[in-house]
Amino acid sequence: MRRSILQRSSVWRKAPRFASVTLCLGLAGCFAGTERPELGLDLPGRYRDAPRNADVALPSVVWWQNFRSRELTSLVEQALVSNTDIGAAVARILQADAQARITGAALLPVIDADASVSRQQSPGGTLGGTSVRNTINVSFSASYEIDFWGKNRSALRSAEQSAVASRFDRETVALSTVAAVANSYFQVLGAQDRLRAARENLDAASRVFNLIEERLKVGTASALDTAQQEAVVAAQRAAIPPLEQVLADSRITLATLVGRAPSSIAVRGGSMRSITIPPVTPGLPSDLLVRRPDLRSAEAALEAANANVESARAAMLPSVQLAGSGGYASSALRTLMRPESALFNLAAGLTQPIFDGYRLRGQLDLSRGRQEELVQIYRGAVINAFADVERALNAVRLTAERERLQRAAVDSARRAFQISETQLREGAVDLVNVLTSQQQLFQAQDALAVARLARLQATVSLFQALGGGWPMPGDRSLMRAAQETNAPAPRAVVR
Repeated sequence: MRRSILQRSSVWRKAPRFASVTLCLGLAGCFAGTERPELGLDLPGRYRDAPRNADVALPSVVWWQNFRSRELTSLVEQALVSNTDIGAAVARILQADAQARITGAALLPVIDADASVSRQQSPGGTLGGTSVRNTINVSFSASYEIDFWGKNRSALRSAEQSAVASRFDRETVALSTVAAVANSYFQVLGAQDRLRAARENLDAASRVFNLIEERLKVGTASALDTAQQEAVVAAQRAAIPPLEQVLADSRITLATLVGRAPSSIAVRGGSMRSITIPPVTPGLPSDLLVRRPDLRSAEAALEAANANVESARAAMLPSVQLAGSGGYASSALRTLMRPESALFNLAAGLTQPIFDGYRLRGQLDLSRGRQEELVQIYRGAVINAFADVERALNAVRLTAERERLQRAAVDSARRAFQISETQLREGAVDLVNVLTSQQQLFQAQDALAVARLARLQATVSLFQALGGGWPMPGDRSLMRAAQETNAPAPRAVVR
């Protein structure tokens, strides 16, 4: 419903009535208020396996540095800069920012400029002549929708919250990447330790084989004894290639994580014994809601859904549009800017949806359904986050105990093998005992390396479950710096 002010001067006589309607519309805007669902979160007071003082050793933001490995730190730094998944997450931030600017444009007026020149020839008169007419137009036009009910503002808030969620998604990808780098690096160290033990065991088995051969020559051993020990030597030799494959695969995985070709990266490695396992305490469960980026992303997505519900509800209410244009039109350029060539037009319109086949009602129900879905997703993410921390705390405790017990088993097996080997040299032991003791030692050493690797990876899982770490005074977070470098802050939108 539009009326030109130039054509309908009665609009001005009705201005007080129009102002009162406008005031009523503005006051009625409160009925399109925020609709926030009940989350019903059940937050525990503490973690079951957490120490009594849960804040004594909160993880640092640069938690990977606490393992005291320069090579690991270097690999993490390369991954934060060059990892392709992180780069793709940054690109999604740029897209979300652009979408927020596109959505926010509805809150601002649209202004256009137009200039045209036309020349028209037509038959003129009875003498067969023609007439030529020139027309020059220069005009500006503007239109604006008054957002009484907050439809456009809610849509903008939804887009902004989606942009916020994309930033937390980027942090989630970065955290997962760092954890993957740490786990792969520890797998390299674990494979090297197991290879080192396998080669030492092969040397030990070969020494025993040589001793048995010497006893065979003097008639104190049988061909069966030699064959049995030869089988032990062959088994130890066969255990080496699979470990070499694990080592090579872990190095290739590290190369892909840091965004480089496998042939262009060299991972020196070393031993898991050189890695310091830092103490970690989880803090309070309520802190997890603001620490884990995946929870913050789910929260932002839920806020976006809340705003979409508000926008869908406001779309069912009347909309008011203002439009105006003005400029100059003349048949000659020299008279174009004269007052008599000026023209303008102002209009106001009010539109109320009456029947649209229940499209708007369906859009509102769709938004509410999506809102309820995200409520359940958020609640599930919170529950899973608490479960991740509980599992990680349990794994850290039990893997530490496992490593301690396995180390004691290795010490006992080593003493037993050393005694049996000495007695074998002296000819005072049964070969069955020698075979048994060396096999127990070989298995215990390999199990110790596996237990150490499991403990390191459990610690990484705890850091990841806690959201990476707590910002400490004086912390210089490479992850934060990389985010500031690669992910620009949201641009301000005029409201």
